[in-house]
Amino acid sequence: MLSEQELLRRQKREDLMAMGIDPYPAEMFEVNASASDILKNYENNKIDYKNVSLAGRLMSFRIMGSASFAELQDSTGRIQLYFRRDDLCPGEDKTLYNTVFKKLLDIGDSIGIKGYVFTTQTNEISVHVTEFKILNKSLRPLPIVKRDDDGNVYDGFTDPELRYRMRYVDLIVNPEYKEIFVKRARIISTMRRIFDDKGWLEVETPILQPIHGGAAARPFKTHHNTLDMPLYMRIANELYLKRLIVAGFDGVYEFGKMFRNEGMDRTHNPEFTSLEFYVAYKDYNWMMGITEEILEKVALATNGTTKVKSWGNEIEFAGPYTRLSIFEAIEKYTGVNVEGKSEAELITLCKEWGIETDASMGVAKLIDEIFGAKVEDNLIQPTFIIDYPVEMSPLTKKHRSKAGLVERFELFINGKEVANAYSELNDPIDQRERFEEQLRLAERGDEEAMAMDEDFLRALEYGMPTTSGIGIGIDRLTMMMTDQTSIQEVLFFPQMRPEKKQEASTEADYEAIGIPKVWVPALQKMGFVMVEQLKGANPNKIFNDLGGLRKKLKIDEKMPSKEEVEAWVA
Repeated sequence: MLSEQELLRRQKREDLMAMGIDPYPAEMFEVNASASDILKNYENNKIDYKNVSLAGRLMSFRIMGSASFAELQDSTGRIQLYFRRDDLCPGEDKTLYNTVFKKLLDIGDSIGIKGYVFTTQTNEISVHVTEFKILNKSLRPLPIVKRDDDGNVYDGFTDPELRYRMRYVDLIVNPEYKEIFVKRARIISTMRRIFDDKGWLEVETPILQPIHGGAAARPFKTHHNTLDMPLYMRIANELYLKRLIVAGFDGVYEFGKMFRNEGMDRTHNPEFTSLEFYVAYKDYNWMMGITEEILEKVALATNGTTKVKSWGNEIEFAGPYTRLSIFEAIEKYTGVNVEGKSEAELITLCKEWGIETDASMGVAKLIDEIFGAKVEDNLIQPTFIIDYPVEMSPLTKKHRSKAGLVERFELFINGKEVANAYSELNDPIDQRERFEEQLRLAERGDEEAMAMDEDFLRALEYGMPTTSGIGIGIDRLTMMMTDQTSIQEVLFFPQMRPEKKQEASTEADYEAIGIPKVWVPALQKMGFVMVEQLKGANPNKIFNDLGGLRKKLKIDEKMPSKEEVEAWVA
């Protein structure tokens, strides 16, 4: 059901076409300036702005007879436009100004303009328009975001669900949010430059995989009809990147989408972006150092400083970062050393601390649950948690000097995991045994246990050199660098529940309570899309509004009496 505004805009579209004006022209419009460029440089170099050409959206109008002001918004910002009828229409025909500009343009329409820059009497840099062309007629009205003289916003487009669902509207009326995505792109480009400078190769690996592996997570499952086989959307790209180290590349990296069929919250989306890179002849100690280097450079590139305000904290991204073993961290924040404790002892501790457990959890899962409940929230400054139990890390090389542990670290910032890294397991016999242990966990009901990957084991049998690899969550890192507490704020199009469609009563429903069907469109325009909404409504307002809509909708029917309207809402 179209609103009155939408109907009016569609009629304006028809009127433009009837005048021979294409509201959606195909030809290009040449642009030689931008709003921010003019506002930044005009005062120091006025001679270069005598003939400018800009394009963007109209965001406001102030029509004052034969002269008007408007605001144009392009990708860089907003600038004031000045339209003068006799400049646009120097001859007798004033249609372009009097009809097209004043009556057929709306806020949200895209136009191209040509003119020259000047400063108004109120000292505002503006463009005096000598020509304009409609580039796109907007058929839906934009939300009106109002700002007072101090820049405070009210009546804004602020509902998070609407903003995330209609990001195309959000970034028009809330352009300040574009900076989040500019910084996100800068994070990735900074990392890519570091890796390219080191001579590592950017690669692409399969998203659809016959075996889900490389992480402990529940996958999305699909089916390939031609091959008649199940496939999984990747939960990680680790095992394919390691195959490339076997193939002889010294360093490989990939920025890619991962998919995990798990819960959603403020820091988890089922589709997310991860960076993984693997470098031959390195170990996890080296990887901690390069991670500090990367994050320091990213902080400088995105914020101009290594000290970044994030979630109410000032985070120092310059290294070195604190390093604690997982057992040291648990003991630090609980006073209990859980190293070497049995499954039964860990279950007892979990019950004492109110941590939920189930029969599928082995020692590794129980330690992970304790760490998550008792430690994570305390790790505000960048902290490497290192040296995990072997059961927790089926793809990691055993510790060179500590029995029962592996050479792994996770990086935590603001109480959240941002990166996960190993000295990679390259012993194919040991790796097979680890996979077999994962199969036993799967038999106990662990839906996140890894599957056996025979091809990966075959690759290891050809020989993979000492290697270190890491995965860094780009979405979560962007949250840290832009001070956003919700992952939806750093994703252009986060996953959403299906949009609820508004139910509407049928004409028969209205007729059943005595309303002639000729008046149904008018009532629905007034917002009474369900007959139940009429109950208790103001009959006098409905009567008056019907009079106005009768003319606009061209309803050729005698007005109902007030008494009849009163009966509709009784």
